[in-house]
Amino acid sequence: MELINSINDCLWSYVITVVLVGAAVFFTIRLRGVQFRYLGDGIRVLLGRDKNPHKSFYKGETKKIGSFKAFSVSLASRVGTGNLAGVASAMFVGGPGAIFWMWCMAMLGGATSFVESTLAQLYKKKGDTAFYGGPAYYMEYGLGKRWMAVLFSIFMILSFGLAQSMLQAQTIISCFHDTLALNPLLVAVAMAAVLLLIVVGGIRRISNVVSLMVPVMALGYILLAIVIMIIHAGELPAVFALIFKSAFGIKQFGGGMVGAAILQGVKRGLFSNEAGEGSAPNAAAIADTSHPVKQGLVQAIGVFVDTLLICSCTAFIILLSGQLGCGENGIIMTSRSLETLIGPVGKWFLTAAIFLFAYSTVIGNYYYGETNVRFLFSKRSDRTVRRSVNIYRAFACCIVLGAAYISLDTAWAFVDLTMGLITLVNVAAILLLSGKVAALLKDYRRQRKAGIKDPVFNKHECIVDDPDKLEGWE
Repeated sequence: MELINSINDCLWSYVITVVLVGAAVFFTIRLRGVQFRYLGDGIRVLLGRDKNPHKSFYKGETKKIGSFKAFSVSLASRVGTGNLAGVASAMFVGGPGAIFWMWCMAMLGGATSFVESTLAQLYKKKGDTAFYGGPAYYMEYGLGKRWMAVLFSIFMILSFGLAQSMLQAQTIISCFHDTLALNPLLVAVAMAAVLLLIVVGGIRRISNVVSLMVPVMALGYILLAIVIMIIHAGELPAVFALIFKSAFGIKQFGGGMVGAAILQGVKRGLFSNEAGEGSAPNAAAIADTSHPVKQGLVQAIGVFVDTLLICSCTAFIILLSGQLGCGENGIIMTSRSLETLIGPVGKWFLTAAIFLFAYSTVIGNYYYGETNVRFLFSKRSDRTVRRSVNIYRAFACCIVLGAAYISLDTAWAFVDLTMGLITLVNVAAILLLSGKVAALLKDYRRQRKAGIKDPVFNKHECIVDDPDKLEGWE
């Protein structure tokens, strides 16, 4: 355990922070702030105003998985305990200034998310009932490096399919035990059983479930935070001042707090919005859209929603409550903050929020793992693939059961380690493939300037790769 923590400190203190920030700045400059310039286009596609005027492999609107459902799957994974407990932990260690650096990481990270999700769309594959893809596919078919794709898939299964699902399940179990005094094993069994019922229906059932859960959980939490901020509107200027002063060391809380604020902001910002980590592209690939750039723009919005909205809600709740210096950390700090602001009902609200946030993440993370299991065995027979997926499903449910007995500190340490490793692999790949994204964006921009409201990608006209590699496009 001490060895893992030492490796995590080295990875995050130096390597990952530099890699993430450097890549985000590079993509923002190279693509000329695409996450800001085409924000309106992304919102239009997300709201379903994109007419999608291309021939799809899947005939009929009811058979398509649209941009919103793909967005919901990725947001289900993004929005989890990191938005509730992770923000509190970042502020506990790095002070209020950590929030400012989380905002910066989100603003720049939108470009990183755009790049990786656009690539996932470009190299998506056609399945029997839906598209599928992700970083492993653009590593093999875009870069021609199967060894890198296999390495990434293994890390993704260990991190998202197993470690992070265990972390989210453990948080639910602890919360239900503290609030409702429920037996941890019974809660774990119930979660594992429901998970199995959902995932056996494949990505269509998964996307249908999370597209219902995500809006409810996100809007409910945001509305509560807005009400609290309206009630305490007079205190907001002081809260903003505290965040900015702490971010730049104008008001110190202890030695080295500026460095701690930056490190925690980047680290927990990534854990929350996942930009550059290679997780969201697994969901981005399932969308049936007319141009790869469209889903890239939609996924960039996911980073903003996660960090600029939901993480900020938690930060303002904590700072307005005055509980930052209470001596507690993580979800306990968030719980005490809500109780301080809205009374005993705050604890019950947080319990419901934790369940929706964390369980939707378990579902989304499961799918990321399954996608990469399918990739690892994609060269084998269909029977072998199905058998491998069934074994993974059983193991994923066992992991949820095991959450009743695993230490939270152990889960966090393993998550931080695997998250750092997959980030290094994925960022290397998308940097090497960024020229293809630039070409796709140029094609999209050309069509928009020509007055085409809904650009269509033609793999024979927009030559970004060998058309035979682009199986997901006609």
